[in-house]
Amino acid sequence: MPGRLYIVPTPVGNLEDMTYRAVKVLQEADLILAEDTRTSSVLLHHYGITGKLQSHHKFNEHKTVEMIKERIIGGLNVALISDAGTPGISDPGFLLVRTCAAEGIEVQTLPGATACIPAVVSSGLPCDRFCFEGFLPVKKGRQTLLRALADETRTMIFYESPYRLVKTLEQFAEFFGADRECSVAREISKIHEQHSRGTLEEVAAWYREHEPKGEIVIVVAGAPSKKRKEEEDGRHGHRSREEE
Repeated sequence: MPGRLYIVPTPVGNLEDMTYRAVKVLQEADLILAEDTRTSSVLLHHYGITGKLQSHHKFNEHKTVEMIKERIIGGLNVALISDAGTPGISDPGFLLVRTCAAEGIEVQTLPGATACIPAVVSSGLPCDRFCFEGFLPVKKGRQTLLRALADETRTMIFYESPYRLVKTLEQFAEFFGADRECSVAREISKIHEQHSRGTLEEVAAWYREHEPKGEIVIVVAGAPSKKRKEEEDGRHGHRSREEE
């Protein structure tokens, strides 16, 4: 009888953010695939889980995915974890899930920690509709994507390195408008969690003076809808006529 592939979210900060079910699955799994075995060992040690750990990351997943698939078909229950958050969301996981799904292997993804949801909910920006963009291309295709996103009306979520945060905020201001509202979430679920809210210009100015550190999530308000923009332009035009 074939085994299963479990996708197991792990804490983005506080180790206590693990669910009871996630701990149970990792305890009972025959094999645990980890993005970085050194990082994951700390979490597993915290919950008294030893052994059965194997490296699985973006540099070796193309070489190991077939072998892992065969081991699952052979009856092993395999759990996939990343350094933090839900595997597959800006982390390795997609290739293995796709391969197992195509083979008819049961894939169970546990609900749990991810950085993007706390960031958008805490931002104060509309979170009834949003789009997740993850990490932007560093060079090729970056400006093309930013131009395309300038008219996106949904709230947008981005991941970014602290070393590129200011430059990215400045680019957002250039393409989206300096007065577009945003929120930068830093170190979610950790002791020094921080949320900086304001316009893109204001938040960029803040981080020019305060060096950012840790994990970063940027939440940016969507562009006004065509109807709302027409209404706002109409109000502005009405005020201008009154002033005359």
